[in-house]
Amino acid sequence: MKPHLAICCCLATAVTGASGADDFIDRIDDALTWSARHDQVRARVSGLFDLEGYSFQDPPPGLLHADGGSLVSPRLSLFLDAQLGPRVYIFAQSRIDRGFDPGEGDTQGRMDEYAIRFTPRADGIFNLQLGKFGTVVGNWVARHHSWNNPFITAPLPYENPTGIFDATAADSAATLLRWARPGPAQAGREDYFTQYRVPILWGPSYASGASVSGAIGRTDYALEIKNASLSSRPAGWDAARTQWQHPTYSGRLGYRPDESWYFGLSASAGSYLTAAAQRTLAPGHTLDDYREIVWGQDVGFAWHHFQFWAEAYEASFEIPRVGRADTVAYYLEAKYKFTPQFSGAVRWNQQLYGDIPDGAGGHVQWGRDTWRIDVAPSYRFTPHTELKLQYSLQFGGIGPRDYSRLAALQFVTRF
Repeated sequence: MKPHLAICCCLATAVTGASGADDFIDRIDDALTWSARHDQVRARVSGLFDLEGYSFQDPPPGLLHADGGSLVSPRLSLFLDAQLGPRVYIFAQSRIDRGFDPGEGDTQGRMDEYAIRFTPRADGIFNLQLGKFGTVVGNWVARHHSWNNPFITAPLPYENPTGIFDATAADSAATLLRWARPGPAQAGREDYFTQYRVPILWGPSYASGASVSGAIGRTDYALEIKNASLSSRPAGWDAARTQWQHPTYSGRLGYRPDESWYFGLSASAGSYLTAAAQRTLAPGHTLDDYREIVWGQDVGFAWHHFQFWAEAYEASFEIPRVGRADTVAYYLEAKYKFTPQFSGAVRWNQQLYGDIPDGAGGHVQWGRDTWRIDVAPSYRFTPHTELKLQYSLQFGGIGPRDYSRLAALQFVTRF
């Protein structure tokens, strides 16, 4: 039986037993909640189990790792939330899966997040957070977990590989164009897309560092210093792997005029190269001269059963001896709840590339413009179980085809 057919059978079996397991999950919730000192000290363990199946045209799109046009990817996520009095909050997230990105490796366990937050004032005007946690940039990270994300995949800015390499510095415009526009020999290789290239933002960017945040009236702010850029790989997010010799600075300023709307502006700057690229730098330059500079805007809206989100990012990758490689990526996402259980979502994504000097007195576009449309219906069988489907059609990108397609399904159990 093919993998994507096998997962359909597994999901059908899981859905059939979902209602009967609901009471059992409620009992698990009670057992995983603890309090003491008249509720001044509280702790809760919760989790998500995701069973995903993908069918696609090679090479795999986004940050998927697979051969043969299909992939089955289970994932168990465990969350710890602890409140120690009114001033200290601790949270952590661990995962057991086949790599942070689906199909990346063998089944393994790891800590994706662990942080402590201090809130010295009761009005929440100032918070200090230390540890390893998602970036403050944009609005998607706050809803990226499977239970809150209407889709199975991330928006295009968070998973579409550009022609930028992070382990090697481009030494000329010709090199960058070769990376961004591979020939037939490279275009069919899955590793050529996943081992070298980086997107504008790599998912939620769980890099390590510190942040300050707070809210003043209708305005909120957040600033962070991290050990790796927004485009950095998951392997570089741990402080043990990447220190703070070349930190990234990011921030977001938000405004909520009323209960329906919110708006945000974000910015980030930091080196996108890893330490392995040191030997390939242009003479007289350091890793700090190869910076990723990102400007972002986001908006959210909710009214009755309708929700809308949008983000736009303007990114510049600074490359000595080449110039600035500019790209713009955005998405528009809408979700409507037709019934208490059934909802549907649609998302339009697009990424556009600027020009760089071609070395002969002219200019040339350094990447291939891309658009993608995602459609995702979902059904919540119980307060703890949900089934999502997704179909995506993409034009452009780095692959050998003008058009590529992806079909995916995901069964989520929350406890």
